[in-house]
Amino acid sequence: MLAIGRALMSKPKLLMLDEPSLGLAPIIVNEIFKIIKQINSEGVTVLLIEQNANGALKISDYSYVLELGQVVKAGESKELLSDEAIRKSYLGA
Repeated sequence: MLAIGRALMSKPKLLMLDEPSLGLAPIIVNEIFKIIKQINSEGVTVLLIEQNANGALKISDYSYVLELGQVVKAGESKELLSDEAIRKSYLGA
């Protein structure tokens, strides 16, 4: 949270976050995702790199799914959330 705060002090147009939920308790992860969504709604473009695919897809507009460094799927996040292959492979459904 401190790193996000420090980054926002410079009033960026783009905020890149790499694994902001890594190692955090689930309740804190939910709060971090809410904060990221709020930052985006205030006009800051957010580039989020995240292994928590379910959480990232729920708060993002557009997503790329990578496998071994290659893009295997791209599209609107709500479409990827409902994609059966994505759900089985990455969301544990």
